[in-house]
Amino acid sequence: MSSEQQNTAAKDLFNLLGKQEFFRVAQRIAFYQAADGEIDPRLLLELALSEGKSCFLPVLAKDNPDFISFSPYDTSTELIENRYGIPEPASTELIVSPTELDVVFVPLVGFSADCFRLGMGKGFYDRRFSFKILNRSSNPLLVGLAHESQRLDSFPVENWDVRMDAIATDKKIYRPDTA
Repeated sequence: MSSEQQNTAAKDLFNLLGKQEFFRVAQRIAFYQAADGEIDPRLLLELALSEGKSCFLPVLAKDNPDFISFSPYDTSTELIENRYGIPEPASTELIVSPTELDVVFVPLVGFSADCFRLGMGKGFYDRRFSFKILNRSSNPLLVGLAHESQRLDSFPVENWDVRMDAIATDKKIYRPDTA
């Protein structure tokens, strides 16, 4: 996608999600830094910060490189590139438990209408939120963010894959119970 198409998609996503009840009431939201053509949640992040919400970004866990954690973020947070070249907060002293978050926006490579996602293949989000496989109603609300063009008719789903509570694209919101 061209940068103009990327920007338009990010604005459309913002216009769709910024008014959703789950976003309006959430006080602790985890975002991500877009990479490799992922849809950019930056406008939502800026809105959340302007509304005084607590925002977080994923960081690779120092003690276990197979896990991600979430660290506070605001406009003064120093970011450093992790081993994948993705900016993350430099300080990881205030890591929060995933269950303390209200909403987590999750990047993806592809998705199905029934809210399963394909990631980059490292399993960071599936490992971090594996507790939701047995208790889907537990916090946080997991919302995959995607371009509508990333929707796939089908792909293999493994027993360790964590289903999203919703997938939001630049065109619509998918929920598992409406697929």
